[in-house]
Amino acid sequence: MTPAFAEPNAPSRPLHVVGADALDSFRESLPEAMRNWLAATGFEGALGDLRLIPAEDGTVGEAVVGFGTARTRRRTRFGIAKVAASLPAGAWHLEGSLGVAEKTEIALGWLLAQYRFDYYRPGAKVPQPALLKCPEGCDAALLTAMAEGEFLTRDLINTPAADLGPAELEATLCDLADRFVADVTVIRGEDLLARNFPMIHAVGRASPRAPRLLDMRWGEKGPLVTLVGKGVCFDTGGLNIKPSSGMSLMKKDMGGAATVMGLALMVMRLNLPLRLRVLIPAVENVISGNALKPKDILTSRKGLTVEVNDTDAEGRLVLADALAYATEEASDLVISMATLTGAARVAVGPDLAPYYSDDARMVTALEGGAQAGFDPVWRMPFHDAYESVIEPGIADLDNAPGFGFAGSVTAALFLRRFVDNPRYMHFDIYGHTPSDAPARPKGGVGQGARALLLALPAMLGL
Repeated sequence: MTPAFAEPNAPSRPLHVVGADALDSFRESLPEAMRNWLAATGFEGALGDLRLIPAEDGTVGEAVVGFGTARTRRRTRFGIAKVAASLPAGAWHLEGSLGVAEKTEIALGWLLAQYRFDYYRPGAKVPQPALLKCPEGCDAALLTAMAEGEFLTRDLINTPAADLGPAELEATLCDLADRFVADVTVIRGEDLLARNFPMIHAVGRASPRAPRLLDMRWGEKGPLVTLVGKGVCFDTGGLNIKPSSGMSLMKKDMGGAATVMGLALMVMRLNLPLRLRVLIPAVENVISGNALKPKDILTSRKGLTVEVNDTDAEGRLVLADALAYATEEASDLVISMATLTGAARVAVGPDLAPYYSDDARMVTALEGGAQAGFDPVWRMPFHDAYESVIEPGIADLDNAPGFGFAGSVTAALFLRRFVDNPRYMHFDIYGHTPSDAPARPKGGVGQGARALLLALPAMLGL
């Protein structure tokens, strides 16, 4: 599925966007019949409230949609996008006193609302879409790339684990590399031990679907950005097995990998002047006779020993080896993304992407990108005072300390031990929308990718 705007030269109908505070002046500008129609139907300019206006021949000639108040717009991102499904098919263009940021939010939301996940419903009826012309002042190529990358992320997260294991994740990355002339190398199975990736191997060895490390490189000039995404294609919890309720969404445990792949698509589609590396440790965390056991002690690629106090805290183990490998090469930025802890969800809920960074320039750039990309993030602390919590005494590190507090913080501190680069940023995302929202249907969702895309030029001085 490819998101699309209407052709610039296509005949189109007007969609009037009217805020509640501008409703009186808008009414005064209308022909009497249209003014009476809006009054008779109770239109008050509420966000997303739609009225279809008939033409003289009885067809729909134009439409009016409410833009609400500043407060309602703050509470509901992409509030206009929900009307796309209610408009007749064909091309539409925006009318109204809108700033570029407002038009950008509407246009991006319109594209994101085109997403459908119908692969398992081949008979599902797909309605003809109402397409929006890209509004003046908006960057059509940028918005389309953002939506296309988001669609890839959603598809990957939504696909059941039976159809998306480590091999399928590898195939998807290879397809992406083929599209954009990138190179992929893969280290699989027992070769992980021979090449010194012991923790990736330990987590994935119990599955008949061999664990692997995926490594994609794109671009020949410019600063190097390394993205590391957690690719746990299903997480039973291992021998510390999850209850059934805890496993119900574990097909999304590769949401970090899905998000960095979506971000990579955006970067490559826009041909940004940088070099890109994507590292994905792809595993299944399941149970068999050779599964990783509680209290096992692993020696990581970096040489740090790790006591495994919970086999369900496996994401940080596979990321640790990948991050150590990433920072053996000089990168201008290292960014990890993972559906890592429930503690992050307890702290900020499913709509915010928590992130960690000690680099002020990166933080400032990301906060600006989050606002411009309508992709909310929230900074969390690398709190040094909790370092001792992840030191068990019997080994260098503990993968699941019994501290009882700050689970996302201690996981981030664990990962930071494997990164020899001060320009490091970690995201502890959720990757799932629990209920339908404008432009975000229930299911897989990318978090932080648009913010990062827009922040990269400032982070890198491009």
